[in-house]
Amino acid sequence: MRIWDISPGYLNRQSLLGEHRELHGLVSILVNGKKGYSRHPETLRWVGCVGALAMRHGQLSAEMALRGYREHSPLPLLSSSDEWPAVYIDQPAAQFALLKNKYADREAGRIPLPRNAQQLWSQHKYSILARNVELYRHIGRETASGKADFAALAKQLTELLRIPPSAGGLKNALQHLWGHVAELFPAPEENPESWPLDRLLQETRRRAVLHHEPYLLVSTALGELGVLTGET
Repeated sequence: MRIWDISPGYLNRQSLLGEHRELHGLVSILVNGKKGYSRHPETLRWVGCVGALAMRHGQLSAEMALRGYREHSPLPLLSSSDEWPAVYIDQPAAQFALLKNKYADREAGRIPLPRNAQQLWSQHKYSILARNVELYRHIGRETASGKADFAALAKQLTELLRIPPSAGGLKNALQHLWGHVAELFPAPEENPESWPLDRLLQETRRRAVLHHEPYLLVSTALGELGVLTGET
């Protein structure tokens, strides 16, 4: 049993669907008192964090929707608490290393496993822009200067994606995403400024996939912002 902490965008099809299945099993153990795997380290670290487990389920569902899968087993709000586990089975940087070995002779995920801090940041930057503009600027400067430590950055970005953005931050990030595809054919019949956020994301996704837009297709934001707009 494993619930990954890094973005679901890095998981291949088998891992993505497998985590979704195991997450539902974990919820059953925690909520219904099922005994199977009740003493497993993965189960124990999620005790008291079922609200966050529902948020992780939302991230998985958003990524599944982006890849064309329909998710038919939504989780209700399990808890009003948004507390995430304080411990990891493997630190985020180690999770990237595990996936590198796991996928050595298999299909990869939507987002390539990052080779360095600069690539890791470029994949996460719009997700962070949605949450904290100052951090977005600071981390951008740090990585550009070559001072960013990969392991520390991987942990920081993973934990920042657990924080829901403000409505204004979400809109700002989606407008930046749209900027990558706004000039692509066909031109929208309406002014995108008038679109609700879920439609803006849907059209951005559609154009990114249709035109194989290289930057957006490897962005964590293209997947995980779906749950925040109510798109999934």
